[in-house]
Amino acid sequence: MEMEQSCIVVREMTPNDAETVNKLSKQLGYPLSPGQTLQNINAVLRRRDHTAFVAEYENRIIGWIGAAQAIMIEVMPHCEINGLVIDEHCRGIGIGRVLIEKLKGWEKARGNGKIVLHCKVKRRDAHSFYRHLDFIEARQQTNFTTIFKDHKRTQPFL
Repeated sequence: MEMEQSCIVVREMTPNDAETVNKLSKQLGYPLSPGQTLQNINAVLRRRDHTAFVAEYENRIIGWIGAAQAIMIEVMPHCEINGLVIDEHCRGIGIGRVLIEKLKGWEKARGNGKIVLHCKVKRRDAHSFYRHLDFIEARQQTNFTTIFKDHKRTQPFL
């Protein structure tokens, strides 16, 4: 797809974006329903330490980024990218760069100067993309998860 980068509009994500954000997320294998995506978007938008932006071209969403300010005991506060998805037909033309630049502005406004992200080992193209934007591989690690048996969400997100 050929497009003029100056025609790309980046704006804050809204609940109205849920269906398209869900479709884009499924391109990377994320299985949430549109309804759950909407709940997650609403939860992110209610929090001052989270943000999400979409990139539009000709009024069509072609990518999104979500992030949160990470505050931990052992390291200085920083921004953590929780998701970055670009439409599979629009990759490689600068949309990700535009979204990350928008996120850098959000993070600098909070007085921080570091962005961290986690990327699956198998996404080698994404690794190259991040290196091209001056991200460095800080470490490799193994992530562990436990799922509570008999757990059903009974409360909305805080």
